[in-house]
Amino acid sequence: MPRGVRKEHLPSKICAACGRPFTWRKKWEKVWDEVRYCSDRCRRLRGEAARS
Repeated sequence: MPRGVRKEHLPSKICAACGRPFTWRKKWEKVWDEVRYCSDRCRRLRGEAARS
């Protein structure tokens, strides 16, 4: 029996900056509820847009 979960069954969210869907990653395991952006780039761009 294989371990883990198949990629199509992982949880996903919509990025608050770009609006694209992104899926769960192992590095977000403990903070998944707090993750809002799909990448560092989106997180940086969202912060810059708020300052303008």
